[in-house]
Amino acid sequence: MPDPPTVPTIDLDALALHDLDGLRQGVIQIDGRGVIHRYNRTESDFSGRRPERVIGRNFFTDVAPCTHLPHFYGRFREGVRRGHLDQTFSFVYGFDPRPMQVRITLRQAAEPDRYWIITEPVEALEHGHRREAVQAAVSQRVRAEPVDPSLCEQEPIHIPGAIQPHAVLVAADVGTLAVVACSGNVRDALDRDPLGLDLVALLGAEVACRIRESLQGEAVDPGRIVRQRVVLPSAALPVEVVAHRNGDRIIVELELAPARPEDFRSASQLDTELAISRLRGAGTLEDAAAVAARETRALTGFDCVLVYRFDPDWNGAAIAEDKDPSWTRSLFGLRFPASDIPAQARALYTRSKSRFVIDRDYVPVPLVATPATANAPIDLTFAQARSLSPIHLEYQRNLGVNGSMSVSIMVEGRLWGLMIGHHRRPHYVAPETRAAATVLADAFAMRVYELESRRLWQEQQAHLALESELVRELARSDDFVSALTENTHTLLDLFDAGGAATVSNDAVRRLGATPPPDAILAIAAWLRSTLPANRTSYATAEFAAAHPPSAPYAECASGLLAVFVDSERRHLLLWFRPEVPSTVTWGGDPRKPVLAGSGPVAVLPRRSFERWVEERRGVSEPFASWQIGIAEALAQAVEGVVLRQQRKIAELTGLLADKERLLAQKDLLTREIDHRVKNSLQIVSAFLQMQRRQVTDPASKSAFAETAARVMSVARVHDSLYQAESVEEVDLGQTIENLCADLAGMAGEGHAVDLDAEPGLMVPYRKAVALSLIATELITNAFKYAFGEAGGRVAVRVAGESEGRVRLSVCDDGKGLPTDWPDVPARGTGLGMKLIRAMLDQINARLEVENRPGACFTVTA
Repeated sequence: MPDPPTVPTIDLDALALHDLDGLRQGVIQIDGRGVIHRYNRTESDFSGRRPERVIGRNFFTDVAPCTHLPHFYGRFREGVRRGHLDQTFSFVYGFDPRPMQVRITLRQAAEPDRYWIITEPVEALEHGHRREAVQAAVSQRVRAEPVDPSLCEQEPIHIPGAIQPHAVLVAADVGTLAVVACSGNVRDALDRDPLGLDLVALLGAEVACRIRESLQGEAVDPGRIVRQRVVLPSAALPVEVVAHRNGDRIIVELELAPARPEDFRSASQLDTELAISRLRGAGTLEDAAAVAARETRALTGFDCVLVYRFDPDWNGAAIAEDKDPSWTRSLFGLRFPASDIPAQARALYTRSKSRFVIDRDYVPVPLVATPATANAPIDLTFAQARSLSPIHLEYQRNLGVNGSMSVSIMVEGRLWGLMIGHHRRPHYVAPETRAAATVLADAFAMRVYELESRRLWQEQQAHLALESELVRELARSDDFVSALTENTHTLLDLFDAGGAATVSNDAVRRLGATPPPDAILAIAAWLRSTLPANRTSYATAEFAAAHPPSAPYAECASGLLAVFVDSERRHLLLWFRPEVPSTVTWGGDPRKPVLAGSGPVAVLPRRSFERWVEERRGVSEPFASWQIGIAEALAQAVEGVVLRQQRKIAELTGLLADKERLLAQKDLLTREIDHRVKNSLQIVSAFLQMQRRQVTDPASKSAFAETAARVMSVARVHDSLYQAESVEEVDLGQTIENLCADLAGMAGEGHAVDLDAEPGLMVPYRKAVALSLIATELITNAFKYAFGEAGGRVAVRVAGESEGRVRLSVCDDGKGLPTDWPDVPARGTGLGMKLIRAMLDQINARLEVENRPGACFTVTA
């Protein structure tokens, strides 16, 4: 019996449903929105889905979300827009248990707003030997025996030898730009075998020249990115080209990009700026984390976004969560053992800041190398499409997660945590949105640094003030015990302790809740014998575990900070903290972070993430390192009284002066924060200006210039904070004056600003940021639209009003505004006025506009 005819020779529109069922190809009919209207039996056999369960549902977002990619859905949308859909391409379905490579044909139907998706099998595939090994180990596991988590750290995840299938990768020699390796799916983006060819032949002279200029040479940082969107003759859509250097290889990743932003959720510059603005308004770390999770989810569209923080032992905790209400599983408040993200994964997160997985069940695309380089694995540390460890993908499967995202949160060069996205189905994130999520994570990291540094500074200030008072008492006394225990302020006031004590020549003086005197003498003797000779202090939050004889006193002495005063160790200061009985809620049993595998797979991820509650006893709040430092400094002051009683009060007064200078130095800490933020923003502004000079498109140059001005306006606020006496308020006049000078300089010759600013006009930080951004927009708009090419002058006035309000006016003597200006379309992108309105709403301000005859804008806030 002859084979059924192939689809290209058949008029599908003329066939009844039972005739479609007889074809050996899968056939689906959809409308322009992607809703399924016909679904033949062969397609049902391929996918395992019955027609009656899929008809009426959206093919791209509901039935087969793995197709919601530029490679598939993007081609469909572009053909529908053009009114001519006739595309054939290769695709891989991750069917379980056997994935399948197919040839997809997208064709227009005769009926209006109807289209055919034709699936023709090419070959059945394996998931990949590593996933096969994991699945085999899962099936053979008979007991959930925990194993050494360090085994996880031996997996070479930076050289997986494969990539995710949504991208194409080529690796070239850094000197010759000749391709030495490529991914097996290279024909998805290129029309030829690239091995042996150079990048000029593959990507064109312009892209290859940018790569050569940016990535060749001796001083190129690993991971430096070159990014450009191009149109290749072999691709139906724009191609996002991302290149970086790693050692003696240049890695180039090519990915079909959305033809239009509306085809896929794409974050705009305004989305990102407003998200960062809301983040800066958060006053506490908890609020900032909640805002970051909410804004990141709004940008990326994940079902759930977590802010995940590492502790000093690299255990993690979900400190914020924003999720789809229909997803009942919540990870908020749970802790996770360090083995969930092992050391080599944390090292990768430190070097390569983001990782997105579209479809957990993807079939890895292996790398193919030339014979000369076949034995040299390609390091994919910085590759965005790097294939993930199958053990990690099994972890996602156990967690009920398909699409995912991880973006590093780096604070002062250290991995502080991760911004994690989870999706229950495959989930594509457009390149612009991935970049926006990374920028938002960086903004959150800066906010963490600001908030934590300020909190730490305030705590240190309070304790330093108390310590200074104690030092004053010491300066007036020859008896350090009385000075520290019998005055208005005592040792007990320091470090949030529940009890304190002094030991002096075996005499004990106690304050608050402490162990009895004989127990304190026993603790002193233990410290003398245990503490090395070169150490003067000891601190722990689990004292009973270190010194079992003190276990009966855990209720008042679970935490201990002790410091010897003299080298003979006859005098000792002690602070005790009470037990804080607590429960730690883990995401699964932390005693079984990884489980034994079999065969080539030594370990497997745990399967349970149910809440596992651990009760902790005998533990106090820990002592901070700076508190230990203050205790040591106080002990040094006491030493002067104990061993040098003959010294005069003047010497102790000098010690007090040193302490007061230390207080002054600490006062600079918060200014250093603002100084660093200002410098960082100035660097960002400089980068934007550099980028502006490299683009030729006038609209792009204007956008870069405007963004640089906005960044510089915020930098000027931090500059004023750095120079001001107060750390909470800004001299608005000085800030606007510096800002006007910057803007006039950026505008070029012929442009000037006349400033009339009330001196010493102090306003809160948030109001200063908003008014600076508003002034930036109004001044740059005046330079752009009010005058001709010869330039002109803009008058800016800043003055105080009653009840703490201020008035900011920006006026020009240029062309003025048309009478119907509110209804006239924006001459630029309109972004400036949107930003002005957002800032006005943020500080509850109003804007008045008039012609004098030039335009005059007045903001009252």
